Amino acid sequence: MSDLASQQAALVSALVAGSPLPAGFDERRLTATRNALLRKRAGEVALAWPLLAASYGAEWPTAFATWAASRPPTGSLRDGWDFARWAADTLPSLAREELSTRERQFTYDGHSAPRRRRLSTLRHLIERRQRGGGPLGLTG
Repeated sequence: MSDLASQQAALVSALVAGSPLPAGFDERRLTATRNALLRKRAGEVALAWPLLAASYGAEWPTAFATWAASRPPTGSLRDGWDFARWAADTLPSLAREELSTRERQFTYDGHSAPRRRRLSTLRHLIERRQRGGGPLGLTG
């Protein structure tokens, strides 16, 4: 790997995965950038997990950033899921309810991307049809 490529990789890792800040960069500016990225990530997770974020209220960005600071992003759905599982014992009831709903709808092993459960998909299609949302898309 070229010197520039390794410096770029170190910089990205420091910004999003909590690795040490690489030499030669302004620590104050990198810390500010890291914090801004964590706030942005918390906002994206809040969109995917609204009850989780709401249950923490104004503390959400700080609570999420504390957890996420040493973890690389895995996407909003997985980040929220991993945070909720990590906080399981202290998870507020609204967030616990949202996690429970997700675990009924999806299968997630903590490593690969969550996949919608088949029965949940069928149930979702039937409910959509009952609400007048169009054909089931099933042939029989």
